[in-house]
Amino acid sequence: MKKMFFETLEDILQSTSFAQIREKFTHFYDDFRCGRMDFAPSICVCPTGKLQSLSIMCDKHTPALKIRRPNHVKSKLALAKILHSVAHIESSAIVLALDACYRFRDMPMEFYADWLSVADEEIRHFGLLEELLAELDCAYGDFLVHNTLFEAMEATQTSLEWRMGVVHRGLEAKGLDANPFVLGKLMQTPFSLKPKIQEVFRIILRDEVGHVQKGDKWWHYARKDLSNSHSFVALCEQFEAFSLAGKILNIPARLQAGFSMQEIEALRDFYAKKHKKMQTRGKN
Repeated sequence: MKKMFFETLEDILQSTSFAQIREKFTHFYDDFRCGRMDFAPSICVCPTGKLQSLSIMCDKHTPALKIRRPNHVKSKLALAKILHSVAHIESSAIVLALDACYRFRDMPMEFYADWLSVADEEIRHFGLLEELLAELDCAYGDFLVHNTLFEAMEATQTSLEWRMGVVHRGLEAKGLDANPFVLGKLMQTPFSLKPKIQEVFRIILRDEVGHVQKGDKWWHYARKDLSNSHSFVALCEQFEAFSLAGKILNIPARLQAGFSMQEIEALRDFYAKKHKKMQTRGKN
């Protein structure tokens, strides 16, 4: 007997723990890959803010600018806080990938296959980071986190072009920029976890390039029939509340993920000008 694809996804997104998400998703993904799914539309699409899974990411939310990130990793607490912030990104990414499948209907089967594979990899990333935190006698939920990714998810829920561009081609690509710098900082730790941390970050960077590639593919797909579609930099300007690039761009990873060198240069120029304007306002 086939399962209802969208109704089952909604049930997963209403989970009350990560253990529950993992268990439900494992069975769901197996059924999907074996063709045991009925894609008949469910009665309605639950608004993003109503999804139960948003409340289990971590109940200690605060604005991103108010989170103090450790300047060093000489203590276990500082190391745990940085790893916790990465775990929060991965946990959020699980919901983002599942929500893309749930929210956007009548898409090619490849779309659902892509984002379910992303969810599967994000669940594995989160598990690896949970293991690292456990070795530091910590767990996900022990520290404050920001809600930026979910704010972006809510702001883009009505448009496939916006969701793929802002979230998966924007914020996920920003993660590509951050990965080598965060890893460099973590490698300064005196603790014996360094080799394991390095391996986990290698896995995450490799997989995240593929995730941004998928975001790139479906962003272009969403734009192909839109007469009023804009460039990626125009999207960055439209959603200026979300910074969609790191201070230093990871050019090799971005090129591999589908960005052109012309886009990268335009992106770098756009945020350099934006940063300069902010500095000028600060002086005034």
